[in-house]
Amino acid sequence: MNDDNMSFDDEHDEYDDLLTEIGRTEDEDERIAIHEAGHAVAARLLGKPLGGATVNPDQNGKYGGLVWGPRHSVAFGSDDDAADVPELCDNLRKLMPQDGEARGDAADMYLHVLDRCIELAAASVAERMLLPGEPAPSVSDVEQAVALASLVCKSAEAAERFLAFCEQQAHDLLRPHGPIIMALSIVLKIRRTLTGAEIDDVIATTVAGLRLAAERRRRAEWRKGELAAKRFRATCDHADTAALPRSAPDRMV
Repeated sequence: MNDDNMSFDDEHDEYDDLLTEIGRTEDEDERIAIHEAGHAVAARLLGKPLGGATVNPDQNGKYGGLVWGPRHSVAFGSDDDAADVPELCDNLRKLMPQDGEARGDAADMYLHVLDRCIELAAASVAERMLLPGEPAPSVSDVEQAVALASLVCKSAEAAERFLAFCEQQAHDLLRPHGPIIMALSIVLKIRRTLTGAEIDDVIATTVAGLRLAAERRRRAEWRKGELAAKRFRATCDHADTAALPRSAPDRMV
């Protein structure tokens, strides 16, 4: 066995040991990585900064993976900054504009709810895009989305339609960026935890690679077109030459 094979086997054994330790199958780990990558890519596409992401579970069983903002540090054992979303929404609901009241002062809150619900829906959308079967249910995502939707919707039916709209928006947002989600999920599986800057680096590197590949394909197609044009021109020149009338031989006097 050569050194490369030994290295691969060692890394695979380490990964198997890790999965055993956290009680997760390889398929489950891949699904969680894509789930969190969907959250992260959607957040960046919406212009939201990130603090980081992890696919490792919380020791207290609060989450199986997590994406957090720049001011939060929950993945590193301190969740003092992370407010309980349903409880926060209960408090905010009293402050939202009532019937007949101007909503301009609350415009930022409406936009935040929309963007955040799109981010939350993006995880399951990414799973549907890249994996077979239905997404694994995320209780936390659903609870947060329902609580947020209740801030801008007056009924359960309205909240349901609003969340369906956000899911479609997430699908439209992520659909062109499947390779980026996949690349980020692979790095997350390997590294387990990434900072916001590292996530941006993965996204930028993947985008650069896709653009380079597209440029190479464009140049290859252009070259094929040039060669086809040369062959066509050569064929036409040959046909023209063959069609020219031959001059009669000079007569001998």
